[in-house]
Amino acid sequence: MLTLSDSAQKAVKGFLEQDTALKGKALRVFVQGGGCSGFQYGFTFSEKQDGDDVTKCSDFDVVIDPMSLPYLNGVQVDWVDSLQGSGFTVKNPNSSGGCGCGKSFSA
Repeated sequence: MLTLSDSAQKAVKGFLEQDTALKGKALRVFVQGGGCSGFQYGFTFSEKQDGDDVTKCSDFDVVIDPMSLPYLNGVQVDWVDSLQGSGFTVKNPNSSGGCGCGKSFSA
């Protein structure tokens, strides 16, 4: 199961409120090959697909495809605003390592 911090949930709600094209869509969290450590995280808004794992978060759903699910089980997602920028950060207990930028990991 994936969890989102209060600040991450607030950010997602803000995106959904700002863009009417996102109405009814879920936050999709996924893993794809790439980055300097082998895998990287992805976030987008999309329709639910057959086979997706669905988690309810206050006013929206979070979906994970079956291939990404093993890599994201137990993950904690946060939203940070800093001088370096803003965006999601991921704390992943399944990761055996990561890179300095925090955008990729190894399994």
